Amino acid sequence: MEERGNISIHTENIFPIIKKFLYSDHEIFLRELVSNAVDATQKMKRLSAIGEYKGDLGELKVVVKVDKDARTITISDNGIGMTAEEIKKYINQIAFSGATEFVERYKDAGEQNQIIGQFGLGFYSAFMVADRVEIVTKSYKDETESAHWTCDGSTEFAIAPAHKEDRGTNVILNVASDSEEFLETARIRTILDKYCKFLPVPVEFEGEIINNPNPIWTKQPSELTDEDYKNFYKELYPFSEAPLFWIHLNVDYPFNLTGILYFPKLKNDFEIQRNKIQLYSKQVFITDEVKDVVPEFLMLLHGVIDSPDIPLNVSRSFLQADSNVKKINTYITKKVADKLNEIFKKDRETFEKNWDDINVFIKYGMLSDDKFYEKAKDFVLLQNTEGKYYTLEEYKALTQANQTDKNGQLVMLYTTDSDKQHAFVEAAQNRSYDVLKLDSIIDSHFIGMLEQKLEKTSLKRVDSETIGKLIEKDEANDSVLSDTEKEDLKKIYETAINNQNMQVEVAPMATDDAPVIITLPEFMRRMKDMSKSGGGGMMFMGNMPDTYNVTINANHSINQRILKAKDDNKERIARQAFDLALLSQNMLSGSALTAFVKRSVDLIDKE
Repeated sequence: MEERGNISIHTENIFPIIKKFLYSDHEIFLRELVSNAVDATQKMKRLSAIGEYKGDLGELKVVVKVDKDARTITISDNGIGMTAEEIKKYINQIAFSGATEFVERYKDAGEQNQIIGQFGLGFYSAFMVADRVEIVTKSYKDETESAHWTCDGSTEFAIAPAHKEDRGTNVILNVASDSEEFLETARIRTILDKYCKFLPVPVEFEGEIINNPNPIWTKQPSELTDEDYKNFYKELYPFSEAPLFWIHLNVDYPFNLTGILYFPKLKNDFEIQRNKIQLYSKQVFITDEVKDVVPEFLMLLHGVIDSPDIPLNVSRSFLQADSNVKKINTYITKKVADKLNEIFKKDRETFEKNWDDINVFIKYGMLSDDKFYEKAKDFVLLQNTEGKYYTLEEYKALTQANQTDKNGQLVMLYTTDSDKQHAFVEAAQNRSYDVLKLDSIIDSHFIGMLEQKLEKTSLKRVDSETIGKLIEKDEANDSVLSDTEKEDLKKIYETAINNQNMQVEVAPMATDDAPVIITLPEFMRRMKDMSKSGGGGMMFMGNMPDTYNVTINANHSINQRILKAKDDNKERIARQAFDLALLSQNMLSGSALTAFVKRSVDLIDKE
């Protein structure tokens, strides 16, 4: 006999409000219903394991079917099932008492993002896509009748006896006209693949099992081989190169967390954006927006994190406020630092080989997290132009004797482009100075951090000063020119260059140094680099014209020749020497380059 009734709530329009506010994405209904079916199946397993159910479990699985002609989606399980009384208790009373609170609290509050997962309304997500929902179910308990519950999205429901022989539950969605996309099998398969790929119970769709119920993060590291980890990475990211290495997370106090984080080979921005860390709760996919769970500097990692302490329908406000999430964030930072240190100590050769791929993670981590810095300072590497790697302490020991200036400051020299700055690198090496390669996008910030953290240490780009001024010593070069001659030479160059952004000075240098050296001061260049890479407050620097120092070598024979040349040739030769300096730094182009070539031909012809 059919029983009819009304759900006791204070509003007639509960379902429209649920449909509008409960989830931003309607496809979530399938995750909710399949997760419920998995839960019922898992409970069946437990009852059997503890001896409360002594019958045959059979093949435990969840089956999803689409019938386009009948306009239905059916989610079936052979879990614990329900009696008619349990339907009324769990489907009507509990969920709808939560629904009442939900409506009263949020109908005018405009706080939709905070409601998710607070009232156990997962089952009712079905009404986002269905205009009628049916439950046909039979309890695992002996001598209980099967039951058939129907509801059309109003406050009315009906329960009648059903003709179901086997235990378990079928949830049948009669799909609404505005949700016909969910009657397409391809659409359903995509949703299942996204949310249900690693559910702990087999999920069958169109005659095949579409999930992996035992992903490797649920196993102990001792059970797994390197191939297992690599194969799982392919399962997650089929079109990516093999990862460099990985970290297996496994903790049960003070929170529960399992997972695997992979260090990928970084090829381009597209890959970085496409392959994100996936967040799960009990093997149910939640999101790949994990900014508050994973430290920001590790967002370039790939992999999986699974924590039952994070609710399925998690909101950003929950992630930002939850204490467990903050502990998880701290734990992951420590685990990554420990793993990198372990690899560095056990196999430095492999660590160095992978440095180009992992240095962004490490440097970014040191910049953004002081605790990570304290651990990473022992394994962060500096690479020089010879391709050799050093820790901070090793590099200090290498350079301290020769690269300490007259004020007791250790000066580390670096290049951002060893080809373009080759002449300056060579000049430094001729003095037995070592030059670092710091050419990644993050290095402008990394340089500033090192100067803050390391005592009595500064970093200077090799082309920011003449070689004698980069590391100032007590000794000084004598000039072969008198003060008057130096002043005359300066005026000749200022006239020949005719550019107010080129600040000319004449200084004594070694006779084998270049006749003219153009440098962009370290402060100016660094401010512009910071501006380009988002250094707040420095954006105005990006619009300022570059102001270069032009140093004329008083001891070079060409400059002595200029002073002795006829008046009409002085500026011509000076301009030629200046253009050569521009050319050496790839700064000569357009009409200036054309004029240089013509002048060169003329000078050679006259010779």
